[in-house]
Amino acid sequence: MSKQFLLEVGLEEVPAHLVTPTSKQFAKKAADYLNEHRVSFDNIEVFSTPRRFAIRVNGLADKQENIEEKAKGPAKKIAQDADGHWTKAAIGFAKGQGATTDDLYFETIKDVEYVFVDKFIEGQPVETVLPGLTDVVAHLTFPISMTWGEGNYRFIRPVHWLVALLEDKIIPMSLFGINSSNTSRGHRFLGKVATINHSSDYETALEEQFVIVNPVIRQDKISKQINDIEEANQWTIPQDADLLEEVVNLVEYPTVFVGNFEKNYLSLPSEVLITSMKEHQRYFEVLDSEGNLLNHFVSVRNGNSDYLDNVRKGNEKVLQARLEDAEFFYEEDLKSSIADYVEKLKSVTFHEKIGSMYEKMQRVSVISRLIGTSVGLSDTEMKELERAAQIYKFDLVTLMVDEFPELQGLIGEKYATIKGESKGVAQAIREHYLPKSSDGELPESNIGAVLAIADKSDTLLSFFAVGLMPKGSNDPYALRRQAYGIIRIIESKGWDFPIVRLQQQMKELINEDIERFGLSIDSDEEVLTEFIKGRMKQWFSGKNIRHDIIEAVLESRQENLHTMFETADILESHAAESDFRPTIESLTRVINLSNKVEDNEIGAVNPDLFENESEKKLYEAIMSVSEQVGDLTLNELYEELRHLNPLIEAYFEDTMVMVDNDEVRTNRLNQLRTIANIALSFASLDRLIVK
Repeated sequence: MSKQFLLEVGLEEVPAHLVTPTSKQFAKKAADYLNEHRVSFDNIEVFSTPRRFAIRVNGLADKQENIEEKAKGPAKKIAQDADGHWTKAAIGFAKGQGATTDDLYFETIKDVEYVFVDKFIEGQPVETVLPGLTDVVAHLTFPISMTWGEGNYRFIRPVHWLVALLEDKIIPMSLFGINSSNTSRGHRFLGKVATINHSSDYETALEEQFVIVNPVIRQDKISKQINDIEEANQWTIPQDADLLEEVVNLVEYPTVFVGNFEKNYLSLPSEVLITSMKEHQRYFEVLDSEGNLLNHFVSVRNGNSDYLDNVRKGNEKVLQARLEDAEFFYEEDLKSSIADYVEKLKSVTFHEKIGSMYEKMQRVSVISRLIGTSVGLSDTEMKELERAAQIYKFDLVTLMVDEFPELQGLIGEKYATIKGESKGVAQAIREHYLPKSSDGELPESNIGAVLAIADKSDTLLSFFAVGLMPKGSNDPYALRRQAYGIIRIIESKGWDFPIVRLQQQMKELINEDIERFGLSIDSDEEVLTEFIKGRMKQWFSGKNIRHDIIEAVLESRQENLHTMFETADILESHAAESDFRPTIESLTRVINLSNKVEDNEIGAVNPDLFENESEKKLYEAIMSVSEQVGDLTLNELYEELRHLNPLIEAYFEDTMVMVDNDEVRTNRLNQLRTIANIALSFASLDRLIVK
């Protein structure tokens, strides 16, 4: 007969951003624990609020599954002496299995007799297993924890109560000195102690005390109330997913309300107003039917509708103070010129080992010019790129960004526009920060994309130059994200990006004027290239590219990121074709045999040494490909390699490569190396798994 088990951990308010991941971690580790202890169950429901984490296990077995297995012991010659008596080894084995020597028997495995015993362990009642879940809870992991009880206890927040119910039966458990019971706590201000008579009563008992324990239901209630306000006022209230999740994890009993602020603040950039509301106060902005910001906000109270006017006024007062500050910062910022701000960057440290932010901009100026030329920007774009690179970090020293760091780039775009910069320059200032996350928004404009690549490239070059590379999982300067951002931008734009050559050129440009650029770059290009390829592997994996195709592409002789993307697509698209396997097998055989020749030993192929028609036909085909290989697209190159397959098969059918004659053998290896070099310029095809 299956049962239901409820476990609730009550504690002080947990930071909103940790509620969801902690509840998921709790459920997963509880499931792992039950599986490890042979207790079957149907599913686990997850509940959470800022003050509690809970799971409810449904379809829980009455007891552990029995263990029935055959245990293998020592060989017969060790288990018995010459007279057939059991040895200490056999007696010890039997005892260790909870049996006697009377239970032992022999079986033969590969002509050797071994002693065995049938082992049976009866499963224990589930009540004896469940208390171990407190150890699971105690070992949940967090970015930071608190200690209490004279430092004896450590958890995300101090624990105050514990509910453990198997149906209607309290399971004796203890966590951080707290004993389990069937009593929980309601809303901190509106509720009282909640007695839970049965595990199935959990939600009802808590809702009576103004706590909605299911976060999905809380979110639905918030969304519905917001939708009702939208409909009643003909407004649009964007429900930002991250903000919505955060608000859900800030409240236990949500009530949505509308607040207002003075219309004169609408003269501020909308980004400033939205940030003031969303990031600092957890408010939702309100728009009219045309998408214009209105002087209203929507917030969520942790409680019911009692005294809601007082709550509204309190929130309006707090926002008023923030907007007054923002208005002052805005007006003060506009009194200075962009040149004034750029001058201030000379005293802003980018990193103590690297130099100032101004010096970084100087480096990015020359790097962006190099990349812009490489990807083929127009003359107009190059002029705007040059201007953007000269000023793109200026907003870092504005009062507004100092108060609202999350607005860097956005404020730069706004101020640049006000100060008369072109749209392209202003947009590039904002876009150079993109993408801000692994799957974040990418720059739209070419100028912004190049500036973003240049800025990220300089960061990678300079940190690697001073030996501050990521180690293990430690990446304090987010260099992996910077490299991943470059890869995503290049892929989205379809630009050529030969990483080794461009790195060398960047280093040369910077090292020409160390005094201007603040440091010299003498790091090994290979190290940074491998680092970027590591992020390429991550990108390919995220696109579900086959692991062997990823290896084939990244270990090829290609250095252009764009061609790596294209090669992976080509291999993926042809992998299911009937001739893919024989083609790869033939080329892999060629590559493996050609490895017997060192690169510095390769010579010209001498047709006069050919001994059969297959050698001649393959040679003619190779020469034809070699003559045009530089002009072929990657798709065309793959097709040429595919067409070589029947000629290669015929060649190996008629030709012994490793013959005794040194001259003939070397000539044949040279011919194979010629093919291998063409194949490896496409991909390391020998890495592909086609068996």
